[in-house]
Amino acid sequence: MKKILIVLSIAFAVTSAANAQLGSLGDLAKTAGAAGFDVNKLTSGIMGKLTPGLNLTGAQQPQVTDAVTSFLGEKSKILPLQTSDKAAYSSKFNSLFGGLKSKLSGILLKDQMNKFLGMKTTDPTNVLSQLFH
Repeated sequence: MKKILIVLSIAFAVTSAANAQLGSLGDLAKTAGAAGFDVNKLTSGIMGKLTPGLNLTGAQQPQVTDAVTSFLGEKSKILPLQTSDKAAYSSKFNSLFGGLKSKLSGILLKDQMNKFLGMKTTDPTNVLSQLFH
């Protein structure tokens, strides 16, 4: 019985140490998830609209997916500013969105980029709004 308790204690200690090393990444994921901001789920939903809407090729899809995932990951880091410092959020968001547009302009054709910018929406029920606000 003592051996079982010792083994369980060691397993708990190892698990705790591993979780502590994840640090801010784990906390960030929890914060984003708690705020209803699941990067992978949002990326999937966004790509479900962008792929047919922009007629993305097979070569473009993974590149756009990477750009969107990266953007949403960075956006999740600044989300707390939406309530605490709206001006800072707006400034940082604009910078992030500029980076996304720059990445996409290297991936998409000119007409696809124009279609992408034409998809801008403020409707919170539309998953694409996560890219624009």
